[in-house]
Amino acid sequence: MAKKTKKAKPAREPYTASDIKILKAHSKARTPVSKVAKTMKRTEGSLRQKALSLGIGLGHQR
Repeated sequence: MAKKTKKAKPAREPYTASDIKILKAHSKARTPVSKVAKTMKRTEGSLRQKALSLGIGLGHQR
């Protein structure tokens, strides 16, 4: 029986201070999360979770 190879998980990229600054600016400008996700190259869920942990509003339901 052949051994199964494990898929490599993508490495999680930590948020830098400049990433947080950009996220806060987008929150204040009320930029849609989908646009923010594309510009920051992160998933919408990742951005929402980070905003939640920072205590800032993000998305359509604030």
